Amino acid sequence: MKQDMILILDLGSEENPKIAREIRAMGVYTEIHAHDITAQELAALPGVKGIILNGGPNRVVDGVEIDAGEAVYGSGLPVLCADHKGAPAWPADGTLREAALRDFVFGTCGAQANWNMENFIADQVELIRRQVGDKKVLLALSGGVDSSVVAALLIKAIGKQLTCVHVNHGLLRKGEPEQVVQVFRHEMDANLIYVDAVDRFLDKLAGVADPERKRKIIGAEFIRVFEEEARKLEGIEFLAQGTIYPDIIESGTKTVKAVKSHHNVGGLPEDLNFALVEPLKMLFKDEVRACGKALGLPDGMVYRQPFPGPGLGVRCLGAITRDRLEAVRESDAILREEFAKNGLEGKVWQYFTAIPDLKSVGVRDNRRADEWCVIIRAVNTVDAMTATVENVPFDLLQHITARITAEVKGVNRVLFDLTPKPTGTIEWE
Repeated sequence: MKQDMILILDLGSEENPKIAREIRAMGVYTEIHAHDITAQELAALPGVKGIILNGGPNRVVDGVEIDAGEAVYGSGLPVLCADHKGAPAWPADGTLREAALRDFVFGTCGAQANWNMENFIADQVELIRRQVGDKKVLLALSGGVDSSVVAALLIKAIGKQLTCVHVNHGLLRKGEPEQVVQVFRHEMDANLIYVDAVDRFLDKLAGVADPERKRKIIGAEFIRVFEEEARKLEGIEFLAQGTIYPDIIESGTKTVKAVKSHHNVGGLPEDLNFALVEPLKMLFKDEVRACGKALGLPDGMVYRQPFPGPGLGVRCLGAITRDRLEAVRESDAILREEFAKNGLEGKVWQYFTAIPDLKSVGVRDNRRADEWCVIIRAVNTVDAMTATVENVPFDLLQHITARITAEVKGVNRVLFDLTPKPTGTIEWE
């Protein structure tokens, strides 16, 4: 790695991802590691210029106070400890806070602002070639931002050694399987295998209501599909994944409990027969998009709203049924169509519908009708760690409500989610 690095050690503060983003915005690379990093682990990290310790009031885990060890304090590296043992607190004012960080990063540590996408891509191309050699790589290509950027990066690094597999698990948005095939097979000339696995996935998920179990089932079944496809090919030894930094952070650390598991972090089966290639795992979402732009991907792909790996499986809340899943798909299509018509498609970061496994009484055709409710979620964010709710015009919400209740079978109510992140996550499951 050619970049200087500021190391942030996780002492339980929810602010650490924000600090990492602020420093990266200054052009300096950062990583978050465990507070009990060893001397050997620290020495193995390239380009470390300084260390930040920030645990805030959360420096107590299971009743025991935690701190970094001698490997850190005896490393000879500058250490900024702004939350503990009488040190001053982080400035509440954003300008003063940025000034304090800049003084430490550039003044005390002497770090260079050499973190950019060109350097990152060059590093990853070198690392991918070194890891893969002349072997072949299998990639789950959903067509979303993360998998598309991974595909472009791997094509740049290893070309036709990459085989992309698009699995239609029945949990994709309306028209997506057809679009993926058109764009990647016909327009980008990728090695693309299409797998129709709708019945296979939905049968596995039947009756499963727990969100974590659903995610793990979907993730594990994905890997099984890839293993089967790999057996039909020669020389496949690697599985590429679109894991990004928020996936890893939200899946929990030694000192921070998991927010949720991610299909590409905690759901892999123990008998996985592939080595993993995860070139985006240290990037925040906005950095993934910048990487895609630098790789030459079209704006329509780079700025496409993110879509979770488990797809509509985490938006058909509770146990998935085919009729309610279809209602999620159709209501989502209406929402996306209306946002595009009304100039919100490129303005709002993520918007979708979700349907819980409950019904409420309503009136349809002058009769009592017990039907589902659709929840609309529309949020804006920079890095997916925090999010604000989009102020959607009320008359547009009324129009969308009228369309959904008229056009989507089995739905009699539409609700709008007003909750920012935190306290609510972006997805409902």
